Amino acid sequence: MDVRQVTAEDYAPVCALLAALGRPQVTAETDATCRAVFTADLADDAADHLVAVADDGEVIGFCSLQYRRRLNQTTDEAWVPDLIVAERLRGAGVGKALLGEAERRARAHGCHQLVLESAYFRTGAHAFYEAFGMDDVSKAFVKKFS
Repeated sequence: MDVRQVTAEDYAPVCALLAALGRPQVTAETDATCRAVFTADLADDAADHLVAVADDGEVIGFCSLQYRRRLNQTTDEAWVPDLIVAERLRGAGVGKALLGEAERRARAHGCHQLVLESAYFRTGAHAFYEAFGMDDVSKAFVKKFS
């Protein structure tokens, strides 16, 4: 297994992994817009998007890492809005490799912390994050507009 930066060729497998995470499925109607967002994100200096790739070339995990400013901090915060591993490979070290690379990049970027959001129902993932050395420190609130 290898962890590397996402490329344009990873679009379909990354979208499939995100759908497994609970994000909207890309459809024929949304594909062009989703692809444009994906392409723009690849060029964004404030983000590093990572994939875990099996020895046979299959994309088996995805981690979105974004660097964001906080008004009360002098350094960026590293934020992981999405981390997903193919269900059949959970517990096999893929998530640890992705999150480890995200931490390495965040430290190299000079970030003061790494923050990750996770849905309540992903209790197995929560145990993994705590084992990785992360603390459960907040709740997230959402108000949908559509």
